Amino acid sequence: MAEPHGAAVVAEGFGLKGPRGWVFRDVGVDLPPGGILAIEGPSGSGRTCLLLALTGRMRPTAGFAEIGGLRVPRAMAAVRRISALGPVTGVSELDPALTVGEHLGERVLLRRHHTSLGGALRDLVRPRAERAAEKRRRTDDALTAAGLDLAVLPKGGRTSVRDLERLEALRLSVALALVGRPRLLAVDDLDLGLSDAERAVAWDLLRSVAADGTTVVAVCGRAPAGTDTVRPAGAPRRTEPTEATPENTAGKGTADALAETGRA
Repeated sequence: MAEPHGAAVVAEGFGLKGPRGWVFRDVGVDLPPGGILAIEGPSGSGRTCLLLALTGRMRPTAGFAEIGGLRVPRAMAAVRRISALGPVTGVSELDPALTVGEHLGERVLLRRHHTSLGGALRDLVRPRAERAAEKRRRTDDALTAAGLDLAVLPKGGRTSVRDLERLEALRLSVALALVGRPRLLAVDDLDLGLSDAERAVAWDLLRSVAADGTTVVAVCGRAPAGTDTVRPAGAPRRTEPTEATPENTAGKGTADALAETGRA
């Protein structure tokens, strides 16, 4: 196992209240660097909003969280810089019209655009061949970490996203997130549309990412046994009783929160 470079995730009394009531509330987390946290619950229960709040992309209204020592909501921009989103519906979805290679190239360019001024200047004075080699190295490392082999795709890097299987699309989304070497990886709807066997493969993928030292937070319908788990309604473990927010109220609150959040 690699030395963890991931961000510790700590939260206490963490909550978000929207116009229609609580989206999630009383969430407590204590996750070490390189750990895996499952946000478990049915669709519409506020789980995606909790995921976005823990990555600095949605402002909470109660309690606090610290991601790598950076407090939310005070340091949300800094948290966004050390975290990366895998697939999140309506926020970081893959474009079905683009190819795998186009997605990867676009992500590398975006990463260069968001580097610090000093880093950008150093990058400009580097020889073109050296920059190209660094781009290939980052891309290859991310693909390897996500377990995506372009050679097995129907048209290699020219394969359209619309032609990918569900697990292949998940691996691509994770690879794109890992290009920037984040300290925290966030994945939404991990088990959506997957068979039991595919779900096991998806969790193995996240365990592999965590084993390389990156902290992982994933939304799911049901987490594997032994996984650190929280529910948006506030129960720190699924074995403990919780007073669930009614499905229709939670769903409307989640929609309101997503509509209002700035998706940086």
